[in-house]
Amino acid sequence: MSTHDFIAVGLGPYNLGLACLTAPIGDLDGLFLEARDDFNWHPGMLLESTRLQTPFLADLVTLADPTSPYSFLNYLKESGRLYPFYIRESFFPLRSEYNDYCRWAAAKLSSVRFGHEVTSIEYDPTDERYVVHATAAGQRVTHRARHLVLGTGTPPHVPDACRDLGGDVIHNSRYLENRAALRAKRSVTVVGSGQSAAEIYHDLLSDIGTHGYQLNWVTRSPRFFPLEYTKLTLEMTSPDYVDYFHALPEATRYRLEAEQKGLFKGINADLVNDIFDLLYARSVAGPVPTRLMTNTALSTATHDPASGTYTLGLRNVEQGRDFTLATEGLVLATGYHYRVPDFLEPIRDRLRWDSHGRFDVARNYSVDHTGRGVFLQNAGTQAHSITSPDLGMGAYRNSWIIRELTGREHYPIEQRIAFQEFGAPVAVTA
Repeated sequence: MSTHDFIAVGLGPYNLGLACLTAPIGDLDGLFLEARDDFNWHPGMLLESTRLQTPFLADLVTLADPTSPYSFLNYLKESGRLYPFYIRESFFPLRSEYNDYCRWAAAKLSSVRFGHEVTSIEYDPTDERYVVHATAAGQRVTHRARHLVLGTGTPPHVPDACRDLGGDVIHNSRYLENRAALRAKRSVTVVGSGQSAAEIYHDLLSDIGTHGYQLNWVTRSPRFFPLEYTKLTLEMTSPDYVDYFHALPEATRYRLEAEQKGLFKGINADLVNDIFDLLYARSVAGPVPTRLMTNTALSTATHDPASGTYTLGLRNVEQGRDFTLATEGLVLATGYHYRVPDFLEPIRDRLRWDSHGRFDVARNYSVDHTGRGVFLQNAGTQAHSITSPDLGMGAYRNSWIIRELTGREHYPIEQRIAFQEFGAPVAVTA
């Protein structure tokens, strides 16, 4: 049974970044366990031309350590693609390129164990260690560690109306593997309001003339909201705003969490314009067989196995009018919701929970009662606002976690970077 300083469960970009940043720290021994057989970041949405919504500086390591050998620029150099990227003159990597970069980094790390599915975690008070049980190649393995870092990600969310619906309805996370089957249908409907819905709609719209299907896009949002990417708004992904937001009362933070979804779940403005331009170009030859419906909530859904048709019960929320839509293909671009992993149940009483039953995440990203035993990657918008899912803040959060694990600031942590002030000034008395 191996013993480590910390064990990280799950290997998305955030824990992968932690693995890269801790690799050069000789007196910090970490182990990273991932259930999948290799790294693959949203493989169902790796469309050829789609790009990240954050610049390449928001890679695994650069904003903590610009000299790291695990940087995106070093990946480009080793891949022989640095000069083409330079000539391209875009700060935003392709999504497939970012995925390949992460796979490149993971392959360099000796601390990563793929094919290790964590089944339960216990706490041994005799030596103050967490005991992590996992299965690998059909065998049970056990590891021990002083600390845990949770990075299991967010599973696909399926609306209640579509649970156990039957047929071949898909979540957008499986779009690419089902694209050919969708193209063969007489009609396809995309449900959702964010970037993934827009990318899938644009992809299917590009082929509408070849395959001849009716294409629908249904969103409950009042319009196709672009992602707000102005520079003063971007200052909300800053240490300054984390300090401000985390200090707010819980009720205020939850209200703001609901209001701020458009700040990280909107559509890239260029893509919104590309969709319109493509619609315009297609319309020159005549009416385009497509419908875009805003203010439209999905309330019911049924599937007829005989015809292979879905009937969607929809409601225009502003008019208060109900109607139905029949479609053969159905794509749910309905996002991802965090679910607390079952393997945490044996140590549930060691963890902190807020009044909504979600993790009570401390400013230092810990979620246990000691304040430095168990740390959370992502899944903390209720405590750290839009910085939680932001790739650019991953290196910052990992710098905090490393400081808590080692007791020293190995990577300098920025305190204030914003020009604006988020709270009322503190009164100064003479």
